[in-house]
Amino acid sequence: MHADTDELYKSRVIQFCRFHPEPDQAHSAALWLKDVAGIQHARRLTPHALAVIYDLRRVTLHSIEQALTELGYHLDNSLLCKLKRALFHYTEETQRENLAVVQEGQILQQEVFVNRYQQLPHGCRDPRPEYLREYQ
Repeated sequence: MHADTDELYKSRVIQFCRFHPEPDQAHSAALWLKDVAGIQHARRLTPHALAVIYDLRRVTLHSIEQALTELGYHLDNSLLCKLKRALFHYTEETQRENLAVVQEGQILQQEVFVNRYQQLPHGCRDPRPEYLREYQ
């Protein structure tokens, strides 16, 4: 499947919680993300908003958010932000599956079945005699 390169680079805005002790989470998160592989650009829009451009083949919004959460950043959990994130996660996961992009250490399920099928002996496994198989 051919994909346009513009579709592979995603531009998202990550919103941070306003009630966090660190007043400028977006700036410190941008500094941390600038050296991450797959992230083309990360810049602070406001003290609570971070603009990120990344290559979908290498990283997803979910993995970026998960890394930020593990580092102690608090994402905005308002209903609207949660809905947007869920939609972005779903569409990115679907697009990566359509492009056959695999997470590190993950084997495609289809490959497992193909390898298993190739290892099995082939041939007709119908126990009926030939003359009964052709009988209609």
